[in-house]
Amino acid sequence: MRISIFGLGYVGAVSCACFGKEGHDVIGVDVSEHKVDLINSGKSPIIEADLEAYIEEGVGNGKIKAVTDCSYAVENSEISIICVGTPSQLNGNIDLHYIYNVCSEIAGELKKKDSFHSVVIRSTVAPGTIRQCGEIIEDISQKKLNVDFGVASNPEFLREGTAIHDFINPPYTIIGASCQQTEDQLKELYAGIDAPVYCLKPEESEMIKYTNNNFHALKITFANEIGNICKELGVDGHQVMDIVAKDKKLNLSPYYLKPGFAFGGSCLPKDVRGLKYRARMLDLKTPLLDSLLESNDYQVERGLQMVTSTGKKKVGILGFAFKAGTDDLRESPMVTLIEALIGKGYDISVYDSNVYLSKLLGKNKDFIAAHIPHISRLMEEKMEDVIARSEVLVIGNNSPEFNDVLSMIPEDKVIIDLVRIQKEKTSEGNYKGICW
Repeated sequence: MRISIFGLGYVGAVSCACFGKEGHDVIGVDVSEHKVDLINSGKSPIIEADLEAYIEEGVGNGKIKAVTDCSYAVENSEISIICVGTPSQLNGNIDLHYIYNVCSEIAGELKKKDSFHSVVIRSTVAPGTIRQCGEIIEDISQKKLNVDFGVASNPEFLREGTAIHDFINPPYTIIGASCQQTEDQLKELYAGIDAPVYCLKPEESEMIKYTNNNFHALKITFANEIGNICKELGVDGHQVMDIVAKDKKLNLSPYYLKPGFAFGGSCLPKDVRGLKYRARMLDLKTPLLDSLLESNDYQVERGLQMVTSTGKKKVGILGFAFKAGTDDLRESPMVTLIEALIGKGYDISVYDSNVYLSKLLGKNKDFIAAHIPHISRLMEEKMEDVIARSEVLVIGNNSPEFNDVLSMIPEDKVIIDLVRIQKEKTSEGNYKGICW
């Protein structure tokens, strides 16, 4: 394919080199004549393993060239990939003016072009940037978005020092295109890269890179705080974290990475408090660990706000054990939510078949009688009775018996789902998801 790459910094130079190596015709574009001259002489504008050899080969076989002329680049390419910087502003926001400036330049050239053209943002940008870029290009070029041109987010996952390897062996390729034609062009562009391709909404694609990088920062900070505690206790922190990382079933897996309601149960809250206490006794600061329960409490508040914002007073709770398939109510965030609603004068009814059975004969019978008798008295034996008498239904755990509950709830009742009982369901109409 014929592509133009705007910005010959780190991401742009690596992208030029690797797309050229894949056999595409690449035009690199930069305002710096020095960078352009370096590329055209087979040199790399940055230090990166194997990069110069790739550029030298690409220039030598005519697959790579660099220019300062935007007009030439757009005219002679099907796809323009923007790789310019997005620096931080003093308030922490990202500065997108380089992105918008390049989009404006490309838009001016698209005025003169008859064939379809795709504009792709590879830089790290906030959700909504692609939509804004489409509006800018449409306004300046007087061309129709998704008819005469398309826009897309295509984030990169390159680490300095291993960028060439990472480009060729990415964890996945993310395409967030505004239209099918642009999506198909990008699929063709990456056809030679052996990695799964995920086609998402542009805003989802834009959010992926931010989420990845914040997750990496979270993991580093977590390991450092654990390491600090370990050192003061005379424990080898590397050995601890090495073993933690070997658990691919829970620790390094998708299992706990699903947005939803707060955590609870007999282990997590207790053990977070226990480790925080030990760190304080060692005179250590653990800001990340300290934030866990605060963030968890906020998720309960968020669920409470969703209920109170409906303006309705009759609330039914479907499932309030801390997780499906159990009657365990110890530190259940749903119990906290129910108690808050009772305290605010809401008319509550509750259904949980496991807890109801436990109330009669289970191991939690004494706990229920001693700790939540006020909630126990609100329990109904049949789910249908709770649905019938409530104006708002809150789904509190993902018990299999709730799989078809959405179809049982009339449209005049509000549904607040804290667990995403049906995959792919998003907030719409009378259905409200806490994180979706």
